[in-house]
This record gives sequence, structure tokens and C-alpha cells, in this order.
Amino acid sequence: MKKDTFTTPNTTPKSPLPEYHEQEEFQNRSHKLQEIRSYGIDPYPHKFPEGPSLTSIAKTYANDCSFHAEDAAEGKSPYICTSGRLVLFRAMGKNAFGQIQDATGKLQFMCNRELTEVVGLDPEKAEIKPLKFIEKKLDLGDIIGIEGHLFLTMKNELTIYVKKLTLLCKSLLPLPDKYSGLQDKGVRYHKRWLDLIANQESMDRLKMRSTIVRLVRNYMESHEFLEVETPILQEIYGGAEAAPFTTTLEARHQPMYLRIALEISLKKLLVGGLPKVYEIGKIFRNEGIDKTHNPEFTMLEAYAANWDYRDMMRFVEELFAHIAKTLFGKTTLEIEQKDRSFTIDLKTPWTRITMKESIKAFASIDVDQMDDAAIRKLLKKETDLSPLELDSAKRGHLIAFLFEEFVEDKLIQPHHITDHPIETTPFCKLHREEKHKNAGIVERFETFILGTEMVNVYSELNDPELQRDLLTSQRDARKEEVYPIDEDFLEAICQGMPPAAGVGIGIDRLVMLLTQAKSIKDVLYFPL
Repeated sequence: MKKDTFTTPNTTPKSPLPEYHEQEEFQNRSHKLQEIRSYGIDPYPHKFPEGPSLTSIAKTYANDCSFHAEDAAEGKSPYICTSGRLVLFRAMGKNAFGQIQDATGKLQFMCNRELTEVVGLDPEKAEIKPLKFIEKKLDLGDIIGIEGHLFLTMKNELTIYVKKLTLLCKSLLPLPDKYSGLQDKGVRYHKRWLDLIANQESMDRLKMRSTIVRLVRNYMESHEFLEVETPILQEIYGGAEAAPFTTTLEARHQPMYLRIALEISLKKLLVGGLPKVYEIGKIFRNEGIDKTHNPEFTMLEAYAANWDYRDMMRFVEELFAHIAKTLFGKTTLEIEQKDRSFTIDLKTPWTRITMKESIKAFASIDVDQMDDAAIRKLLKKETDLSPLELDSAKRGHLIAFLFEEFVEDKLIQPHHITDHPIETTPFCKLHREEKHKNAGIVERFETFILGTEMVNVYSELNDPELQRDLLTSQRDARKEEVYPIDEDFLEAICQGMPPAAGVGIGIDRLVMLLTQAKSIKDVLYFPL
């Protein structure tokens, strides 16, 4: 007997269409799309021959092209096949001029009523001529492929005489206004694709970022550092003092954290016997957002067995100088900052000065002549630091506060600030000189350029007993939350880690320096 069958009606509400579907421009372009399809043209073909970039065409032929339009029409000038986004178009009788744009720049082209054809268009069946199709059915923002021959216009502008035009992608939304451009920074950061189309400066800066990362990798590998990858999801976060992002591992119903540093995992690899390791990876800190901080950012961390912080100091200087010389042919950078101009020189060696010496040199404060109470009084009077925080701070933190408040922004040229208080640095070796060791000084330096921290380096602590004591002190100082000790890391150190130096370099800040970006958001492809 046949069973009755029942179907459940689909009651899932449809998602509302986005606002731009109501815009006249979107609707007009959508209508053109249907017309293009009705002509038998595929508006989204699978591929097109890869041709030279527009800038390379211009560089190759700008000073070596004496051909006129007649030569190009007859095919007697250099043949070009390339593609780009249509950013300018104007009809002029039997000819039409336009510009296409790619990641490198722009180039002019010319279509002709008699000689230009549109790939896929049959003028007889479609009852529309190729030039009229280009004028009426294409829009600024469409991506096109063009094949033709080069010539110079009467104004000596290099131009492609188009013999074949292929529609590669019909765009349904308009480009930003060509005169006002894309000025709203919020839109530029959120819709980076529009920023890249509208602002060549953004395109060049972000391409430069990728070049800088490649140069860093090449430099590390040329010095026999092995690139590795370490976990982003961690059961215990550590390696820095920062608030983590939390999530849940559903398979184990277990809380997990996004890493706040690369340090712990990389040191475990030193214990395992890898002598030089590095990683360029994302770090996540659930903290503030400003011109030099983004909750998600990129760090280079590297560790070298049998090095100390002095070895790493030379290595870092040479890395920065090498990148600058490769990019610009020199180690000097001309920096424009608000109403001031600087010439930053990355030539090695850089200035080396201890934290205490820098406070004395730049702020005229001799901390060795002041007790803790005097430092607290000065900080309460001259800064906005929390009195409660100052009252509970140990001497090392008070000295660090003095440096941050009175010295940092004065360090314009490259400075290595060495020999930090142990209270600020739980993973660092005590100073090898007895007097500094007894004063609680560790072998650490931070590098500052243009008043911004760029580099952090330690002679790495490999004493498991002292490491446990320092991690315990750090945990106890964090009264506002539980800060677990990473027993897995301490166990690894107990197996024996060789003496080593470790470095952390903020890739985003390095790119900011080399591209003169005013905000970290300018050098991130997709900032928060």
C-alpha cells in the first residue's frame, strides 16, 4: 500500500537584499549585464592571456616609440596584449579614448569604429556595432582585455590602438568619484578593495609591505635561520603581558586562547635541538587600538642558540640597513611628520645607551640618586599615571615608567635602550656584570626609531629555577585575573636549553617606518 508523503513547507525567511540593490546605478548595470548576455557574450570568461603590466609597457616603449596611429592601424608597431580596469572613457566621433588601470599604474587606449572588434559580439545578429557596444554597454570599473598596437598621440602619449577588446568582468557597482576620490578613512580601511582601486598610494604601500616581508625572509634564511610555524590556538597563553582573546575547543569543551606571543613555542624548538628558528606570524592581543596598535598584528620572532643580546643587536641593525639599501639604494630615510622633517639614518652601528643613562640624558633625572618615594612623587606630579598603580609598583617598574613618560618620544634616530630592570622582563638573563646583576638589571634592549618601539631583544633565560620564580612573581602581580604558569614550558627548560638570544620585531611598524605611514591601519591589508 502506498504511504502518504508529507512535505514541510519552507518557512525560512529570505535574507533581505543589501541596500545597494536599490541604487539606480546597480539596477542600470544589471540591465546592461542582461543585454550583454543576450548578445551571446560571456561577461565573465574563464581566462585571458597574461600580458605585461601597464607600467612595464610604458617603461619599455615610452622613449622608444615613434609610431603614429596609421602605423598602429596597419599593424606595423609593437603588438600588445594586456588587461586592466576601465577607469576613464570618452567618445570622439569615429574614435574613443580610455584608460585602463592595473596594480602598477594606468595606460591609455583608443578604439576605432572600423578596426576595433569586441570578442564574442556578432554585429549582424546583435544589431549593434562594436564601438557603440563599448560606448553604451561598458562602464567605468569593468575589467577588460585589449589587444592592439602601440602608437604616440599628437600629445606624445603612449596609446594602444585596440584591435580586439574582451570583456573580462562586468562590474555592477560604480567606482568612487574620480574627482573627490575615496577620502573617508573608515571606508578605505573597511573596503580595502575600493581603496586599492582609487588610491595608488595605498596600492604602492601595501605592495611594499609584501616586498619588505620577502626581504626579511630572505635575510633570515641567508643567515641559516629555519622558518617554522607554531600554534595559534593555545591552552595557556604566555610569552608577554597582554590580555588574550578567548574561544572554546568544542571537541573537548575546553577554553582556548589566541596566542599573544610566539616566544614559548620557539624556545621549545631550541630545546629540541634546532639552532636557529624564526616565525613571521599573527599575534592577537585583546587590548587598545591606536596609531601603532591593532589587536591583530604581525611579528617576526627569532632565536639563535649560543648568541647573546649583543650578537642580536648587530644582527638587527644589519637587517634594517640591508632592507633600506635594497629598497632605496641608501640607508637614509627622509621622513615628513606633521610640520617636521627628519633624515633617519639606519647605517650601522646605532646608538647604544642604557635605560638609566637615557633617563639622565634626555630627562635630566638621575634615578640612582632617588629613592622609590621620590620617583613616585615625581611621576604623580608630572604624569597621568594612576596613583594606585604607582603606589603598588616596584622600583623597576617605576624606572620603566620614567623612561616611557620622559624619554621614548625623544628617540628619533635609531637607539638601542639596553639593560632593563628585571621586574619588567621575566624571560631574560640577569646581567653578566656583577654590579648590574646585583641591581636587578637584565640583558635586554629595545630599539626605538621616531619615538616608537621597533625591536625587543633578550639574552634568553635558561635557568629553570629562576624562570619559575620570575613566572610566579609575574602571576602574583596580576591581581585582577588568574595567570597560569606554563608548566609545559618549564618542563622543556628543565630538559636543557642552550644559551640564546631572542628578537621580536613588529613587521607592521617596520613597514610604517619604511613607507612613512602615519597609522598602522595604513599598512594592514584589512585592519580592524
